[in-house]
Amino acid sequence: MNQTSVQTSVNNKMNPIDMEPKTLAWHALELGDVLRMQEVTLEKGLMTVEVEHRRRRYGTNTLPEKKEKPAFLKFLEQFNQPLLYILIAAGAIKALLGEYVNAGVIWGVTTTNAIIGYFQESRAESAIAALSQSVVTEAMVLRDGQKLRISSTQLVPGDVVVLVSGDKVPADLRLCQIRDLQIDESALTGESVAVEKHLAPLEVEVPLAERENMAYAGGFVTFGQGTGVVIAIGSATETGKISQLMERHLDLVTPLTRKFNQFSQNWLMFVLFAATMTFAIGLGRRNFKEALEAAVALTVSAIPEGLPAVITVTLAIGVARMANRHAIIRKLPAVETLGSATVVCSDKTGTLTQNEMTVQEIWDGIQKYEVTGGGYGTEGEILLEGAPVDASSSPALRDCLLSGLLCNDTQLELQEQGKVKVVGDPTEAALLVSAQKGGASVMAAAQRLQRLDSIPFESEFQYMATLHRTETGAIAYLKGSAEALLQRCQPDLDQESILRQVDEMAKKGLRVLAFAQKEFPGTKTTLERDDIKDDAIFLGLQGSIDPPRLEAIAAVYACQQAGVKVKMITGDHIVTAKAIAKRMGIRKNRQTAAYTGAELSKMSSEELSEAAFQGSVFARVAPEQKLRIVEALQKRGEIVAMTGDGVNDAPALKQSDIGIAMGSGTEVSKEAADAILTDDNFASIAAAIEEGRSVYKNLVKAISFILPVNGGESMTILISTLLGRELPILSLQVLWLNMLNSIAMTVPLSLEPSAPDVMKQPPRPADEPFLTANRLKRILAVSLYNWTLIFGMFEWVRQTTWGSPELARTMAIQALVFGRIFYLLSISQLLPSLMSRFGSGENQKLGDAPAVMGGIVLAVVLQVVFSNSSFINQIFETAPMNLDQWLICLLVSLPMIGVAAYVNRFDPPGRSA
Repeated sequence: MNQTSVQTSVNNKMNPIDMEPKTLAWHALELGDVLRMQEVTLEKGLMTVEVEHRRRRYGTNTLPEKKEKPAFLKFLEQFNQPLLYILIAAGAIKALLGEYVNAGVIWGVTTTNAIIGYFQESRAESAIAALSQSVVTEAMVLRDGQKLRISSTQLVPGDVVVLVSGDKVPADLRLCQIRDLQIDESALTGESVAVEKHLAPLEVEVPLAERENMAYAGGFVTFGQGTGVVIAIGSATETGKISQLMERHLDLVTPLTRKFNQFSQNWLMFVLFAATMTFAIGLGRRNFKEALEAAVALTVSAIPEGLPAVITVTLAIGVARMANRHAIIRKLPAVETLGSATVVCSDKTGTLTQNEMTVQEIWDGIQKYEVTGGGYGTEGEILLEGAPVDASSSPALRDCLLSGLLCNDTQLELQEQGKVKVVGDPTEAALLVSAQKGGASVMAAAQRLQRLDSIPFESEFQYMATLHRTETGAIAYLKGSAEALLQRCQPDLDQESILRQVDEMAKKGLRVLAFAQKEFPGTKTTLERDDIKDDAIFLGLQGSIDPPRLEAIAAVYACQQAGVKVKMITGDHIVTAKAIAKRMGIRKNRQTAAYTGAELSKMSSEELSEAAFQGSVFARVAPEQKLRIVEALQKRGEIVAMTGDGVNDAPALKQSDIGIAMGSGTEVSKEAADAILTDDNFASIAAAIEEGRSVYKNLVKAISFILPVNGGESMTILISTLLGRELPILSLQVLWLNMLNSIAMTVPLSLEPSAPDVMKQPPRPADEPFLTANRLKRILAVSLYNWTLIFGMFEWVRQTTWGSPELARTMAIQALVFGRIFYLLSISQLLPSLMSRFGSGENQKLGDAPAVMGGIVLAVVLQVVFSNSSFINQIFETAPMNLDQWLICLLVSLPMIGVAAYVNRFDPPGRSA
């Protein structure tokens, strides 16, 4: 091979034959070099002995499956939380002191949290297995000079594979022989139409989607036939490379887990400091056992044991709500992540668009028509200046539609539930549908014209032709590129005007086909290219595109209103991508900045970061580049949601903060994603973002509700230790409050509905912690009141004739619970709804009053059991209470109403995000 035929000094390109085998640019090699390097001939293929030798060397044509962790290891990982470490240690201390019941209760709490986390979050990572399934098929190969049909897993590099229409490409192939070969590679490249294949060598730098002399594993042959040599199997294929990309990005944490981990670590430091100080002070005022009891009690009181369970339940409720809005969540933290998304990176084909080619413009040489409707359904009309037109009233329009209908090798098959299957080329399917929209006259005319012969499409000639019998002889219909057909039309044609129309359609992203006809007298039954080399009559143009979903256009607008940027990342042509983006309103600062994969590949990391931030459209993008774009946005602090439905989307779906797959997409994309849209509707993303924001708001409410109790308990124990007083609350009583009481009263907050303006606010800052300055002030203020309530009630009862420490502790806890009830009402939507209703006289909805009221009733019942059950009295060291004592606890808790009103002024609980 002549090196100068591939190497260009200007661009300093590498000779493909000099490249390393793993990075060899097979698409840039001459066919002779490919066969020589693979040591094979097209006449005989590989010999059986050589096949066995290569199988031992290269292995089977399969993708390695990721080994799953054993169930017990997944369960143990649930204990890998800093706050749980302290609880386990506290239980161990209790056991060493001989207090086995206390130790058992503490360990029971930690185990309960682990069980909840295991069953809610444990989901097998099976993306690699799905990738393996996506390439397993049968293949026709040439071995020992004979054609054999074998499993694709048995292929080896160098095998000669025969492809025919309907086949699934079994491995990566360098094509050697073709006849009108077209392959649908949309799942890998994002290209919305089948790719027409050629044999000529290409430049080394040609992107994956434009390598027309290659066939890649997982593609589908939609038309024609061909022969290719296997150049890569298993992990070495382009699909296999995606598998490896996914393996490197399996365990990315979400913003919620990052914030919770940071919160846990900060709280852990506080707890350790406070417990150490309590123990040290206690040694100076008490004996060793009492000092240790105080330290353990403070440790247990400071840790919000119920918080992990409440967070899990809140997220699970969010999952159920999203399922009702067509979004299935596979991983719990993804619920909240949706609400914090600042960027949605969306694949075009099948996500923003219908993945069904549709004719949208027709020009019959005289007038331009608009075609309504989308996809392969026949709903829609042909409009002229906004008015419906039947082709029977326009002979020129009828002939243009008739040519597209008859010069066509594709069929539409009606499937179950009204779905239409295309057998053949998607663009030809669009022509069949446009003809049906033209009315009965077109279909009736087609019935009268029997097909006699045809000339299939070949890339060298750029057209297809069919011959049909008429009453006076025969007629040929031609379909192809405008340039190819104009050469065969009558010389007096105004070609400049026609090409101007072609350019106008192409600028809109339409794929333009021209149509012509030529009549023959007599009994002609065969058609040759020489028969149609001139004097054909030009009939018109039809422009088709994979149109955007109407509901997706509205969803893009809703996301932008919510401050969420939308970016299109596709393997399709940049002209088509920009046209779709313009129609959908995908832009930044009223401009649609667009970049191609070739441009991105030449950028430095800094340049790519800026392009990712400023760009709205990224076209002809390879899977690795999709991944880099997502990573670049994340490095700029963006919370990235990525949508897609193809194999090529899987690595970026995995890397993104929230991966969203389409329900009808490939298994690979669904297994890589965190969420799946069951209705394939981009509009469901806006609904999911709304639910995600509501979930976060409810989580913040839960934290604001739970932590003040921990704060009040901790302050009580610490100050009692400093003053050398009896502990007003014991470690097991703390666990009762932190687990049973907290969960009963906090779960109703998870059911709070969305605020009306939740989608009119910008996303919250990505680095906003759980505990903002105002939130900390809220927690501190309520904690101080809770401390006053617990400590004051305990000391007061100890001074009365009732006097016993068991009763004093019981009444202190009951007063705290009454205060919590008033605090719950202040941060829920129940009281504001009631006040608004009675204040305005309007019949307004009361939010989720049954849930809030149910939580309060359950809490009261639990507290009655806590003080009046002899069994509970014995375990938790509590005492029964009479009616007067209950009323006293209620009265002293009333000031919480004023405290709650004060903190709500600077930290409103109803903030949406």
